[in-house]
Amino acid sequence: MNAALRTEYRKLVTTRLWWVLLIVMALYMAFLGAVMAFSFTVDGASGGFGSPDAPGLLLDDNAVALAVYTLAPSLGYVFPVIIGAMSVTGEFRHMTITPTFLAEPRRGLVLVAKLVASLPVGLAFGLVGTLATVAGGAPVLALRGRDTLLTDPAMLRTLGLSVLALAVWCMVGVGFGSVLTHQVAAIVSLLAFTQFVEPLLRLLLGAFDQTSGIAPWLPGAAGEAITGGSLYSSTGIAELLPWWQGLLVLVGYGLVLAGIGRLTTWRRDVS
Repeated sequence: MNAALRTEYRKLVTTRLWWVLLIVMALYMAFLGAVMAFSFTVDGASGGFGSPDAPGLLLDDNAVALAVYTLAPSLGYVFPVIIGAMSVTGEFRHMTITPTFLAEPRRGLVLVAKLVASLPVGLAFGLVGTLATVAGGAPVLALRGRDTLLTDPAMLRTLGLSVLALAVWCMVGVGFGSVLTHQVAAIVSLLAFTQFVEPLLRLLLGAFDQTSGIAPWLPGAAGEAITGGSLYSSTGIAELLPWWQGLLVLVGYGLVLAGIGRLTTWRRDVS
């Protein structure tokens, strides 16, 4: 098992793709953090979320900081989930999966090693994404006269849980990639679901009392729940599960997907 873990970890970190995506994520989250921090604190004439003319959306300092600092698990999780998926789909695309299975015939062990090896890389994405969001958002909040709350223990806990949520997303990507091994199809599917399908689905489900209880169990909502708050919950758009339930649900998605992949695509001949 140790040999398989070292091998899968090296496969992830010895390519340029992971750190290129890491840099892109850092730039994107810093930009998004600054833009959203300004949007939440813009005056009434600009019609922002913090407008006094819109009391239903008027947020206090804690809600604003929470919405801004949790943008990475709310919107930026697409980066770790894609790198996790590509750690599997890349092997099938370039047919390096054949020597992998020749070196370690126990395919289930290989899959478990990929899941575990993805966590340190996911932690790196979580740390960089969270810090970049804070680096972009906190100065804007300070300039707009809002409390950044960076010394508040509860907010620091939220930032730590944000890192954890993004790490788990990388594992979920591995599970998804084990089911849909075609690399282009996997990336397109993840982008479509995370950026369009689930946000729309959460809004639709939340619009009706009969279905509103389903929305918090969706993967994106579970990832946000780990942090204890999000852009959606701070603005009253959606409710979240307790953080530990969100963690269990998101881990469950990754394990269930990996189990499906092991019983289907990973049983096929890859030669």
